[in-house]
Amino acid sequence: MKAKHEAAAVREAMAVSSWGRGPGSRPIKRTAALFFALLCLTVGAGATPPLPAIGTVEVVFTPWDDAEGAIVRALDEAKKSLHVQAYVLTSRSIAQALQSAQSRGVAVEILADRDMMERSDTSLLPRLAGGGIPVWLETRYAAAHNKVILIDVGQPDAAVITGSYNFSWSAQARNAENLLILRGNPALVQRYLDNWLRHRSEAEKMSKAK
Repeated sequence: MKAKHEAAAVREAMAVSSWGRGPGSRPIKRTAALFFALLCLTVGAGATPPLPAIGTVEVVFTPWDDAEGAIVRALDEAKKSLHVQAYVLTSRSIAQALQSAQSRGVAVEILADRDMMERSDTSLLPRLAGGGIPVWLETRYAAAHNKVILIDVGQPDAAVITGSYNFSWSAQARNAENLLILRGNPALVQRYLDNWLRHRSEAEKMSKAK
């Protein structure tokens, strides 16, 4: 069905492009029509089906609410795995919660933006990597700007933490940020994991010695 809609969009756009033929033609209209056709195909190719809105949503806003505390409590409840995507990670409380999770047998893995880590004197990623937590650094993008934590992927109580909130002191104490903790939606967690794995496949693993 989607392919039929895409083909119809292309046919319509090509018909419109006929404006540009013959005396007094307007090439700009033909170019715009062709661009529209390509845009339809591009959008259709990248579309993903919507997921059901199920489970619970915890909403936190800084600086009024304790987002850092909400993250730490969620990390402390992890039983199997933690998959992290961080733009920056300078929060000592969050770093300690990740180390504690690893110590009790939780598999912890981190993706992070390399440029931000190298520009920050307070990044805790080297400490976490030195402590045995696998850290991969993203280099492909102008900014690896995701702020995501996946908790216990594949488990009934799996959760996604996301929002504008960086894992930093400033995000809690100085910035206006939002944070969502989404529980009880396994398909959503899986969608985020698929994206996490795609990013890890492009990233460079950080040496423990750093």
